[in-house]
Amino acid sequence: MDNNHIVIMAGGIGSRFWPLSTPEFPKQFIDILGCGRTLIQLTVDRFEGLCPKENFWVVTNAAYVDIVRKQLPDIPESHILAEPAARNTAPCIAWACWRIKQESPEANVVVTPADAVVMNPVEFRRVIGNALAFTAESDAIVTIGIKPSRPETGYGYVETSLAPDASASGAAGDIRKVSSFKEKPDLATAERYLQAGNYLWNAGIFVWNVGTITSAISTYKPNIAADMERMTEPEEVQAVFPQIEKISIDYAVMEPAAADGKVYTHPADFGWSDLGNWASLHDKLQKDSANNGTVGNVQMYECRDCVVHAEEAARVVLQGLEGYIVSAKGGRLLVCKRSEEQRIKEFGA
Repeated sequence: MDNNHIVIMAGGIGSRFWPLSTPEFPKQFIDILGCGRTLIQLTVDRFEGLCPKENFWVVTNAAYVDIVRKQLPDIPESHILAEPAARNTAPCIAWACWRIKQESPEANVVVTPADAVVMNPVEFRRVIGNALAFTAESDAIVTIGIKPSRPETGYGYVETSLAPDASASGAAGDIRKVSSFKEKPDLATAERYLQAGNYLWNAGIFVWNVGTITSAISTYKPNIAADMERMTEPEEVQAVFPQIEKISIDYAVMEPAAADGKVYTHPADFGWSDLGNWASLHDKLQKDSANNGTVGNVQMYECRDCVVHAEEAARVVLQGLEGYIVSAKGGRLLVCKRSEEQRIKEFGA
Protein backbone atom coordinates (compact mmCIF):
# COMPACT_ATOMS: atom_id res chain seq x y z
CA MET A 1 0.00 0.00 0.00
CA ASP A 2 2.81 2.46 0.83
CA ASN A 3 3.99 2.27 -2.79
CA ASN A 4 0.58 3.18 -4.22
CA HIS A 5 -0.05 6.74 -5.39
CA ILE A 6 -3.35 8.34 -6.44
CA VAL A 7 -3.51 11.18 -8.96
CA ILE A 8 -6.75 13.19 -8.99
CA MET A 9 -7.45 15.34 -12.05
CA ALA A 10 -9.42 18.35 -10.81
CA GLY A 11 -9.04 21.15 -13.34
CA GLY A 12 -12.42 21.17 -15.13
CA ILE A 13 -14.97 23.99 -14.90
CA GLY A 14 -18.17 21.90 -15.10
CA SER A 15 -20.02 24.38 -17.33
CA ARG A 16 -22.95 22.00 -17.96
CA PHE A 17 -23.96 22.34 -14.30
CA TRP A 18 -24.40 26.12 -14.29
CA PRO A 19 -25.41 27.83 -12.01
CA LEU A 20 -24.47 25.17 -9.47
CA SER A 21 -20.99 24.93 -11.00
CA THR A 22 -19.14 28.07 -12.12
CA PRO A 23 -15.61 28.73 -13.40
CA GLU A 24 -14.81 30.28 -10.01
CA PHE A 25 -16.09 27.26 -8.04
CA PRO A 26 -16.66 24.21 -10.25
CA LYS A 27 -18.59 21.03 -9.57
CA GLN A 28 -15.74 18.90 -8.22
CA PHE A 29 -15.66 21.16 -5.15
CA ILE A 30 -19.44 21.08 -4.56
CA ASP A 31 -21.60 18.72 -2.47
CA ILE A 32 -23.64 17.98 -5.54
CA LEU A 33 -25.28 14.84 -4.11
CA GLY A 34 -26.34 16.55 -0.88
CA CYS A 35 -24.44 13.98 1.21
CA GLY A 36 -22.17 16.31 3.17
CA ARG A 37 -19.04 15.63 1.06
CA THR A 38 -17.89 17.30 -2.13
CA LEU A 39 -17.09 15.25 -5.22
CA ILE A 40 -13.33 15.57 -4.74
CA GLN A 41 -13.66 14.57 -1.07
CA LEU A 42 -15.71 11.52 -2.08
CA THR A 43 -12.98 10.66 -4.61
CA VAL A 44 -10.39 10.57 -1.82
CA ASP A 45 -12.75 8.68 0.50
CA ARG A 46 -13.24 5.77 -1.89
CA PHE A 47 -9.50 4.98 -1.92
CA GLU A 48 -9.42 4.40 1.84
CA GLY A 49 -7.10 1.49 2.64
CA LEU A 50 -5.45 1.53 -0.79
CA CYS A 51 -3.14 4.50 -0.39
CA PRO A 52 -1.78 6.64 2.47
CA LYS A 53 -2.91 10.28 2.42
CA GLU A 54 0.64 11.52 1.85
CA ASN A 55 0.66 9.64 -1.49
CA PHE A 56 -2.28 11.53 -2.97
CA TRP A 57 -1.68 14.10 -5.71
CA VAL A 58 -4.08 16.66 -7.17
CA VAL A 59 -3.54 18.36 -10.52
CA THR A 60 -5.76 21.40 -10.81
CA ASN A 61 -6.07 24.88 -12.24
CA ALA A 62 -3.91 27.39 -10.41
CA ALA A 63 -7.09 29.29 -9.45
CA TYR A 64 -8.37 26.29 -7.45
CA VAL A 65 -5.32 25.53 -5.30
CA ASP A 66 -6.72 27.24 -2.21
CA ILE A 67 -10.00 25.33 -2.56
CA VAL A 68 -8.08 22.04 -2.77
CA ARG A 69 -6.04 22.95 0.33
CA LYS A 70 -9.21 23.71 2.28
CA GLN A 71 -11.15 20.62 1.20
CA LEU A 72 -8.22 18.16 1.32
CA PRO A 73 -6.01 19.39 4.18
CA ASP A 74 -4.22 16.02 4.56
CA ILE A 75 -2.65 16.16 1.09
CA PRO A 76 0.92 17.51 1.14
CA GLU A 77 1.25 21.03 -0.22
CA SER A 78 3.90 19.89 -2.68
CA HIS A 79 1.47 17.32 -4.11
CA ILE A 80 -1.03 19.96 -5.28
CA LEU A 81 0.15 20.71 -8.81
CA ALA A 82 -1.15 24.02 -10.16
CA GLU A 83 -1.54 24.05 -13.93
CA PRO A 84 -0.79 27.53 -15.32
CA ALA A 85 -2.93 26.66 -18.37
CA ALA A 86 -5.38 23.92 -19.35
CA ARG A 87 -3.65 21.47 -21.70
CA ASN A 88 -5.99 18.42 -21.54
CA THR A 89 -5.29 15.14 -19.75
CA ALA A 90 -2.02 13.92 -21.29
CA PRO A 91 0.15 16.81 -19.97
CA CYS A 92 -1.77 16.74 -16.68
CA ILE A 93 -1.07 13.04 -16.15
CA ALA A 94 2.50 13.27 -17.44
CA TRP A 95 3.38 16.06 -15.01
CA ALA A 96 2.03 14.14 -12.01
CA CYS A 97 3.75 10.90 -13.01
CA TRP A 98 7.11 12.56 -13.64
CA ARG A 99 6.87 14.13 -10.17
CA ILE A 100 5.90 10.80 -8.59
CA LYS A 101 8.82 9.08 -10.28
CA GLN A 102 11.19 11.57 -8.64
CA GLU A 103 9.89 10.65 -5.18
CA SER A 104 9.09 6.97 -5.70
CA PRO A 105 10.64 5.32 -8.79
CA GLU A 106 8.80 2.03 -8.11
CA ALA A 107 5.39 3.63 -7.54
CA ASN A 108 2.14 2.02 -8.62
CA VAL A 109 -0.26 4.76 -9.76
CA VAL A 110 -4.02 5.23 -10.14
CA VAL A 111 -5.25 8.23 -12.12
CA THR A 112 -8.86 9.31 -11.62
CA PRO A 113 -11.08 12.29 -12.38
CA ALA A 114 -12.27 14.31 -9.38
CA ASP A 115 -15.91 14.57 -10.42
CA ALA A 116 -17.13 11.02 -11.01
CA VAL A 117 -19.54 9.22 -8.68
CA VAL A 118 -19.16 5.68 -7.35
CA MET A 119 -22.12 4.25 -5.46
CA ASN A 120 -20.38 1.05 -4.28
CA PRO A 121 -16.96 2.02 -2.87
CA VAL A 122 -16.33 -1.48 -1.48
CA GLU A 123 -16.52 -3.00 -4.95
CA PHE A 124 -14.51 -0.06 -6.30
CA ARG A 125 -11.67 -0.84 -3.89
CA ARG A 126 -11.75 -4.52 -4.89
CA VAL A 127 -11.43 -3.66 -8.59
CA ILE A 128 -8.69 -1.07 -8.06
CA GLY A 129 -6.83 -3.49 -5.79
CA ASN A 130 -6.93 -6.14 -8.52
CA ALA A 131 -5.60 -3.70 -11.10
CA LEU A 132 -2.82 -2.52 -8.78
CA ALA A 133 -1.79 -6.13 -8.14
CA PHE A 134 -1.55 -6.66 -11.90
CA THR A 135 0.45 -3.53 -12.73
CA ALA A 136 2.79 -4.04 -9.78
CA GLU A 137 4.03 -7.22 -11.47
CA SER A 138 3.87 -6.20 -15.14
CA ASP A 139 4.40 -3.34 -17.57
CA ALA A 140 0.70 -3.31 -18.45
CA ILE A 141 -1.43 -0.22 -18.84
CA VAL A 142 -4.88 -0.82 -17.30
CA THR A 143 -8.06 1.15 -17.81
CA ILE A 144 -11.21 0.51 -15.77
CA GLY A 145 -14.12 -0.45 -18.02
CA ILE A 146 -17.69 -0.12 -16.77
CA LYS A 147 -20.15 -2.84 -17.72
CA PRO A 148 -22.82 -1.00 -19.72
CA SER A 149 -26.39 -1.06 -18.46
CA ARG A 150 -27.90 0.73 -21.46
CA PRO A 151 -26.93 1.79 -25.01
CA GLU A 152 -25.32 5.04 -23.83
CA THR A 153 -24.27 7.53 -26.53
CA GLY A 154 -22.56 9.94 -24.13
CA TYR A 155 -19.56 7.74 -23.24
CA GLY A 156 -16.61 6.39 -25.14
CA TYR A 157 -16.25 2.59 -25.22
CA VAL A 158 -13.47 0.04 -24.78
CA GLU A 159 -13.54 -3.03 -27.03
CA THR A 160 -12.16 -6.04 -25.15
CA SER A 161 -11.35 -9.68 -25.70
CA LEU A 162 -14.22 -11.95 -24.70
CA ALA A 163 -12.17 -13.97 -22.20
CA PRO A 164 -9.89 -12.89 -19.34
CA ASP A 165 -6.24 -12.56 -20.32
CA ALA A 166 -4.06 -15.58 -19.61
CA SER A 167 -1.39 -13.36 -18.03
CA ALA A 168 -3.82 -12.16 -15.35
CA SER A 169 -4.15 -14.60 -12.50
CA GLY A 170 -5.33 -14.66 -8.92
CA ALA A 171 -6.98 -11.44 -7.76
CA ALA A 172 -6.41 -9.87 -11.17
CA GLY A 173 -8.12 -12.71 -13.04
CA ASP A 174 -10.92 -10.51 -14.43
CA ILE A 175 -8.51 -8.44 -16.51
CA ARG A 176 -8.83 -8.57 -20.30
CA LYS A 177 -6.82 -7.33 -23.26
CA VAL A 178 -8.12 -4.15 -24.92
CA SER A 179 -8.59 -4.44 -28.69
CA SER A 180 -9.44 -0.80 -29.37
CA PHE A 181 -11.02 2.39 -28.05
CA LYS A 182 -14.22 3.70 -29.61
CA GLU A 183 -15.52 7.26 -29.77
CA LYS A 184 -18.98 8.16 -28.45
CA PRO A 185 -21.32 6.18 -30.73
CA ASP A 186 -24.70 6.90 -32.26
CA LEU A 187 -27.64 4.99 -30.79
CA ALA A 188 -27.60 2.13 -33.30
CA THR A 189 -23.88 1.54 -32.70
CA ALA A 190 -24.33 1.74 -28.92
CA GLU A 191 -27.09 -0.89 -29.14
CA ARG A 192 -24.77 -3.12 -31.16
CA TYR A 193 -22.03 -2.69 -28.54
CA LEU A 194 -24.44 -3.66 -25.78
CA GLN A 195 -25.56 -6.80 -27.62
CA ALA A 196 -22.00 -7.85 -28.45
CA GLY A 197 -21.09 -8.18 -24.76
CA ASN A 198 -17.41 -7.25 -25.09
CA TYR A 199 -17.71 -3.46 -25.00
CA LEU A 200 -17.34 -1.44 -21.80
CA TRP A 201 -17.76 2.24 -20.97
CA ASN A 202 -14.47 4.08 -20.73
CA ALA A 203 -14.42 5.52 -17.18
CA GLY A 204 -11.20 7.49 -17.60
CA ILE A 205 -9.64 5.71 -14.60
CA PHE A 206 -6.16 4.36 -15.28
CA VAL A 207 -3.73 2.12 -13.38
CA TRP A 208 -0.04 1.57 -14.16
CA ASN A 209 3.36 1.60 -12.57
CA VAL A 210 5.18 4.87 -12.97
CA GLY A 211 7.96 3.41 -15.08
CA THR A 212 5.44 2.02 -17.55
CA ILE A 213 3.59 5.28 -18.13
CA THR A 214 6.66 7.51 -18.35
CA SER A 215 8.17 5.06 -20.86
CA ALA A 216 4.92 4.98 -22.86
CA ILE A 217 4.72 8.78 -23.02
CA SER A 218 8.37 8.88 -24.09
CA THR A 219 7.59 6.38 -26.86
CA TYR A 220 4.33 7.79 -28.19
CA LYS A 221 4.73 11.48 -27.34
CA PRO A 222 8.47 12.21 -27.04
CA ASN A 223 7.76 15.94 -27.30
CA ILE A 224 5.69 15.83 -24.08
CA ALA A 225 8.35 13.70 -22.36
CA ALA A 226 11.00 16.25 -23.33
CA ASP A 227 8.87 19.04 -21.89
CA MET A 228 8.52 17.12 -18.63
CA GLU A 229 12.29 16.80 -18.34
CA ARG A 230 12.55 20.59 -18.60
CA MET A 231 10.01 21.27 -15.83
CA THR A 232 12.25 20.88 -12.80
CA GLU A 233 11.68 24.30 -11.20
CA PRO A 234 8.50 26.40 -10.65
CA GLU A 235 9.59 29.08 -13.12
CA GLU A 236 10.16 26.39 -15.75
CA VAL A 237 6.65 25.04 -15.16
CA GLN A 238 5.26 28.54 -15.77
CA ALA A 239 7.24 28.88 -18.99
CA VAL A 240 6.92 25.36 -20.43
CA PHE A 241 3.52 24.00 -19.40
CA PRO A 242 1.36 26.49 -21.37
CA GLN A 243 3.29 25.54 -24.55
CA ILE A 244 2.88 21.74 -24.20
CA GLU A 245 0.83 19.97 -26.85
CA LYS A 246 -2.84 20.00 -25.86
CA ILE A 247 -4.00 16.39 -26.18
CA SER A 248 -5.92 13.78 -24.23
CA ILE A 249 -4.25 10.73 -22.71
CA ASP A 250 -6.53 8.55 -24.88
CA TYR A 251 -5.14 9.97 -28.12
CA ALA A 252 -1.60 10.43 -26.84
CA VAL A 253 -1.02 7.02 -25.25
CA MET A 254 -4.01 4.71 -24.81
CA GLU A 255 -4.97 4.26 -28.48
CA PRO A 256 -1.47 3.68 -29.87
CA ALA A 257 -0.54 1.48 -26.90
CA ALA A 258 -3.71 -0.61 -27.45
CA ALA A 259 -2.73 -1.05 -31.10
CA ASP A 260 0.59 -2.39 -29.82
CA GLY A 261 -1.16 -4.84 -27.50
CA LYS A 262 -0.07 -3.15 -24.26
CA VAL A 263 -3.44 -2.07 -22.79
CA TYR A 264 -5.74 -4.10 -20.55
CA THR A 265 -9.05 -3.42 -18.87
CA HIS A 266 -10.75 -4.56 -15.71
CA PRO A 267 -14.53 -4.91 -16.22
CA ALA A 268 -16.33 -3.28 -13.30
CA ASP A 269 -19.79 -2.64 -11.93
CA PHE A 270 -19.61 -0.32 -8.93
CA GLY A 271 -22.34 2.22 -9.65
CA TRP A 272 -20.15 4.59 -11.66
CA SER A 273 -21.27 7.79 -13.36
CA ASP A 274 -19.13 10.56 -14.80
CA LEU A 275 -21.79 12.99 -13.51
CA GLY A 276 -21.37 15.06 -16.63
CA ASN A 277 -24.85 16.57 -16.79
CA TRP A 278 -28.15 17.02 -14.99
CA ALA A 279 -29.53 13.77 -16.42
CA SER A 280 -26.73 11.79 -14.76
CA LEU A 281 -27.31 13.62 -11.46
CA HIS A 282 -31.03 12.81 -11.63
CA ASP A 283 -30.09 9.17 -12.17
CA LYS A 284 -28.01 9.10 -8.95
CA LEU A 285 -30.38 11.00 -6.64
CA GLN A 286 -33.05 9.28 -4.60
CA LYS A 287 -36.39 9.87 -6.31
CA ASP A 288 -39.92 10.33 -5.01
CA SER A 289 -42.96 8.47 -6.38
CA ALA A 290 -43.18 10.93 -9.29
CA ASN A 291 -39.51 10.45 -10.27
CA ASN A 292 -38.35 13.81 -8.92
CA GLY A 293 -34.78 13.98 -7.57
CA THR A 294 -34.01 16.83 -5.18
CA VAL A 295 -31.22 18.30 -3.03
CA GLY A 296 -32.21 20.87 -0.39
CA ASN A 297 -35.44 21.76 1.37
CA VAL A 298 -37.67 21.25 -1.67
CA GLN A 299 -41.41 20.62 -1.70
CA MET A 300 -42.97 19.37 -4.91
CA TYR A 301 -46.67 19.54 -5.81
CA GLU A 302 -48.00 17.97 -9.01
CA CYS A 303 -44.44 17.76 -10.37
CA ARG A 304 -42.93 14.86 -12.28
CA ASP A 305 -39.53 13.86 -13.70
CA CYS A 306 -37.74 16.94 -12.33
CA VAL A 307 -34.25 17.41 -10.90
CA VAL A 308 -33.87 20.21 -8.35
CA HIS A 309 -30.70 21.40 -6.58
CA ALA A 310 -31.29 24.31 -4.20
CA GLU A 311 -29.24 23.51 -1.12
CA GLU A 312 -28.61 27.17 -0.26
CA ALA A 313 -32.29 28.14 -0.30
CA ALA A 314 -34.18 28.10 3.00
CA ARG A 315 -37.22 26.65 1.27
CA VAL A 316 -38.28 25.92 -2.30
CA VAL A 317 -41.86 25.15 -3.37
CA LEU A 318 -42.58 24.01 -6.91
CA GLN A 319 -45.93 23.20 -8.49
CA GLY A 320 -46.95 21.81 -11.81
CA LEU A 321 -43.55 21.25 -13.41
CA GLU A 322 -42.89 18.21 -15.58
CA GLY A 323 -39.43 17.36 -16.86
CA TYR A 324 -37.59 20.44 -15.58
CA ILE A 325 -34.19 21.31 -14.11
CA VAL A 326 -34.28 23.84 -11.29
CA SER A 327 -31.03 25.04 -9.71
CA ALA A 328 -30.33 27.96 -7.36
CA LYS A 329 -26.81 28.97 -6.32
CA GLY A 330 -25.15 32.22 -5.29
CA GLY A 331 -28.10 34.39 -6.26
CA ARG A 332 -28.42 32.72 -9.68
CA LEU A 333 -31.48 30.69 -10.66
CA LEU A 334 -31.93 28.27 -13.56
CA VAL A 335 -35.29 26.88 -14.67
CA CYS A 336 -34.85 24.81 -17.82
CA LYS A 337 -36.59 21.92 -19.56
CA ARG A 338 -34.60 18.72 -19.16
CA SER A 339 -34.93 18.21 -22.91
CA GLU A 340 -33.00 21.47 -23.45
CA GLU A 341 -30.14 20.85 -21.03
CA GLN A 342 -27.55 20.81 -23.81
CA ARG A 343 -28.11 24.59 -24.00
CA ILE A 344 -27.12 25.28 -20.38
CA LYS A 345 -23.49 26.00 -21.32
CA GLU A 346 -24.69 28.89 -23.50
CA PHE A 347 -27.11 30.11 -20.82
CA GLY A 348 -24.32 30.35 -18.25
CA ALA A 349 -21.70 31.84 -20.58
